Formats: sequence, structure tokens, C-alpha cells
Amino acid sequence: MINKTIFSGSSKPTLGLELELFTIDKNSLGLTNGAPEILKHFKDNSFFKEELLQCIIEITTDVCSHPKELIDDIAPKINEAINYSENNDIHLLSMPIHPFSRVSEQSVTENKRYLEFLDRMQWPLRRLLITGIHVHVGVNTGEMAIAVVNGMRRYIPYLIALSANSPYFEGEETGLSSTRTKIFQSLPNTGIPIDLTNYSEFQKLMRTLIQANSIESIREIWWDVRPHPGYGTVEIRVCDSIPDLEVIQDLAALIQALVVGLCKHYENGTQLPYLDTWIIHENKWRATRYGIDAKLILDSDGNQEDITTVIKNTIFALEPEINNLKIYESMDRIISRIDRRHSYYKEQIKLYNKNKSFKDLISTNVEMFKNSI
Repeated sequence: MINKTIFSGSSKPTLGLELELFTIDKNSLGLTNGAPEILKHFKDNSFFKEELLQCIIEITTDVCSHPKELIDDIAPKINEAINYSENNDIHLLSMPIHPFSRVSEQSVTENKRYLEFLDRMQWPLRRLLITGIHVHVGVNTGEMAIAVVNGMRRYIPYLIALSANSPYFEGEETGLSSTRTKIFQSLPNTGIPIDLTNYSEFQKLMRTLIQANSIESIREIWWDVRPHPGYGTVEIRVCDSIPDLEVIQDLAALIQALVVGLCKHYENGTQLPYLDTWIIHENKWRATRYGIDAKLILDSDGNQEDITTVIKNTIFALEPEINNLKIYESMDRIISRIDRRHSYYKEQIKLYNKNKSFKDLISTNVEMFKNSI
């Protein structure tokens, strides 16, 4: 067990990207069990992976240095997958929740690990009909990874607000900007990570959970932000799926800058102003509910500020990291999106309300995603 939690480490803030995509029937636009056929076709490509449900595939990148490299890496893979899928009457959908397909109609992947998950977790796992974006950033040591995970907790609402794209579930408007966030949080070992003192405490936690048969491996810790010992990264798992690779690039760039900034605090022995845990939880809820319109609590006196202002101020404070990483174009685009009050969940609601058609909504998102490649 100890060997499995030895942190590989990365001397540079390398990047990796994982995109989860729904497979939908080309005619009905409902979910279909397309993953097994697609994965069979790409069986020799290790960057195509199965997920819990047969209507979801995951496509990943190799190790990259710059956010633009992530897109240069993953775009041809997605394009291959789309070409093959559409020749077999399947569309790929980059949306975190299919707006009208039902959880009860989906099939679990025939994999021993997933079937054991289902037996152990039951209903919360059966309703996990969601997809997201995962970004890995390389860090040097396990101790640094824990410091970064602790520091990233305050930024979780930013990433939820910027990616929120799931206002519907099984045909119902939920009133949330990111319904996916609440669905995923129903599983154990999810949500805001535990505030750990050091990497040894993380290793102790893993040993305890495994020995107590709560988890089988470290892969079952599904926090919003978690250390990934094998890759030597911190993995940020909080973003909804969105249908635009350039915006995904920009989110990865912001995540990279935040991680590098926190690594610098760790190396310099400095830290950000303390933010109480209950404030972090409340701010996450506000971003989940209100998205880009949320107000965040700033301190224990209850002072608040628009999340848009807070995000922009954070980007301005990260200027040295942004310049060193050469990601200023991505930050300019994020600020432009904020100034335009752009949000994907509002676009979904507006488009649905225009014709009261989920199929129009899905067709539009399919085309947006293809056009972004």
C-alpha cells in the first residue's frame, strides 16, 4: 500500500486533461450505449477509456507543458472519435447532464470494478449520469501537493461558476447552475477535500480507508481537488463539461496559474489569508446555485463580493505566474467572458425556452463542440 501512495513528483507544472463525453443516438438524440463499440474500435489507443456507464467515454491527453498543447493533443483524438461515431449513427455530446434521458435507462459498463462499486454504493452511484473535465498539474513533492490541495479549496467556486453548464436533470429545470456538482457530491469521498496537515496524514488516511474496506484503492478518493501520486500531480475535478475546446484551454490555464501560485507560497513559506472551512463550503454552494451571479463571502465578518470581481482580482494578482507561463491570452478571454456575463447554463436555459425543445439544445451543443475542434 505504501508504494502506491509514494508521490512521483514533477519538477515542472506539467498539464494533463481528461474529457468525459456522452454518446447519443444520432436520430433520437437520447443517450445510447455507444461507448463499448467506440472503445473496441480504439482498443489500441490508451488515451480512450471506459467509464462507469456505457453511454460515456473518456478521452485524455499525454503530458503537456502549456494549455494550448492540451488542445493540440486532444483535438485530433476527438475528431477521430467523432468521425467514427457519426459513421455509426452516434453523436458525442460535451454536456455534463443529458437534459432528458433518464438514469434508470442506462447500463453499467461490464467491468468487475464498476460492478463492485455498484453493489457497494447502490442508488447514489446509479444516478451518476454526469460528465466533467479533469485537469492535472504537476507538482514537485507530496508535501507540496497537500499544500496546493488545501489552498485550492477556496478557488473551487471560481471554477464551478466559470464552467457551470447543467441546469436540467431528467427534463426538469433544477434552479441550479451546476446540478452535476450536487449529484456527484452524493457519493462518499467527494466534494471539498479534507484539510490535511501533510502528505503523511494523506497516506495514513488512505491506509485506514483501505484496511477498513471503505475503498479498494486511492482511485476512489473523488474530491474536487486531490493528489494523484502516480502521476505526480494535483488533479482538479470540479468543472462541468462544456462544448468549446478554447474555453477548456482557458480553464486549464487558470488552474495551472493557481497551482503555480500556491506552489510559490509553499516554497516561500507564505500563505493566503485564512478562510474558514464553513465559508469555503458556503461559497461552493453559492457558485453551484447561482453560478456567475453568485456573491462570495470574503471573511468571518460576512463581507461579500460578486464572484466575477473576486475572480478578476485573483487573475490580476497572478500576473507574475501568468506572464511566466505565457497564458495571458487565456486570461484575457476569461476576463472578456466575465465582462460579457457569459455562462453556459444561461445559454442552455435561453435556448430551451426559445422553442421548448431539448433536442434543439442538444443539436446546438453537438455542433458547437465540433466547430471548436
